[in-house]
Amino acid sequence: MNVSSMRRMERWLGIPLCLALTLYRRLADMVRRLRPAPPPRASSSVLLVKLAEMGSTVLAQPAIRRLQQLYPGLRLHYVCLHGNEKVLELFPHLDIQAHTIRTSSKWHLISDSVRVVRKLRRERVDVAISLEVFSRAAAALIYLCRVPIRVGFHRFHSEGCNCGDLYTHRVQFNPYLHMSAGFLMLAEASHRPTTEVPLLKQKIDVPRGVEPMPVEEADRLAVLDKLVAQGYPKENQPPILILNANSSDLFPLRRWPRERYEELARRCLDVHQDLWIVLTGAPDEAQGIEQLARRLDHPRVIVMAGRTTLRELVVLFGLAKVLISNDSGPAQFAALASVHIISLFGPETPLLYAPLSERNRSLTAGLSCSPCINAFNQRHSPCNDNRCLQALTVEDVFAAFERAYAEAGSARSSAET
Repeated sequence: MNVSSMRRMERWLGIPLCLALTLYRRLADMVRRLRPAPPPRASSSVLLVKLAEMGSTVLAQPAIRRLQQLYPGLRLHYVCLHGNEKVLELFPHLDIQAHTIRTSSKWHLISDSVRVVRKLRRERVDVAISLEVFSRAAAALIYLCRVPIRVGFHRFHSEGCNCGDLYTHRVQFNPYLHMSAGFLMLAEASHRPTTEVPLLKQKIDVPRGVEPMPVEEADRLAVLDKLVAQGYPKENQPPILILNANSSDLFPLRRWPRERYEELARRCLDVHQDLWIVLTGAPDEAQGIEQLARRLDHPRVIVMAGRTTLRELVVLFGLAKVLISNDSGPAQFAALASVHIISLFGPETPLLYAPLSERNRSLTAGLSCSPCINAFNQRHSPCNDNRCLQALTVEDVFAAFERAYAEAGSARSSAET
């Protein structure tokens, strides 16, 4: 199924489903009031629902850490679309059981959803948190799993964001607060009384960073060998600049023009004679990245698109000095490594989605129409001409690279002394 089909299902199937479940819930609540309340269970099993966008799971890492503090002996379940469970490879220290839903067809989508609901009912999950913003699919799935404590962003008086009334702990979505703090709000709200309306009446600070992914020397050497196989010199290991010249098909508006990446690469190679450039991307983007490499036609350009696992990609980031990336998952994954990040924002805003790294520098043109992708329009923009990203010139990005490259060199020198 393509993105448009899933959006149509979210709207035309999701609205009546959430309405029906809301009516059922209210009738069931009326009946329960006539019966003695069951004793509360000690919460130890938590379900997280993050269907799409793997990068946001990195932003949720501080919230997961907070859940471990709130619920000792925590057992985590994670529901996502098929393929997105790979993000859990980046958190080997967390014991998380993944439940995936295929989207290859409507039948797979529905049958897998039923299977996941049945399995989670048997697991008797205590707390469920939706890491989606105004997602009817996530709200309905959590309710159908019969979880007693259900936490999610609620629309309250917002128009056009109706996901029913299926959460027990309804959190006010703050569009001016970084999403990592928003996820922390959800975690904190799960432990609060529902008499507080709206949740959460508490100051939440944006985390300064995330815990790095632990990397063994064997992991580093394995990725280095892949670079060497592409011509990278193993002996002196010259500095690396990674260009992530792609963005998922879900949001093609987030792509900085590929010809700009080509011009930027040529300039970096000309100015820094010892610099190597590594081009990254997902397997389905490898063909376009290979074309970019052929146009560059330079001995110090390596293509690694589709040639690493997600975990190996983060290890690769740790071998580089600077990463330049569109606003996409790899920019978020890079926060788990020591690389300096230059993230390019256009239809989204770094105020909400900047990578959680003190080494990140986000560039945005600040056009009056930007950001046009947000939670209130189901992340569906009418734009077909992303001038917000086109306004970022090669000169702008090169200047940011020069600063980051110098900082990376200074940090390495300090570490060696």
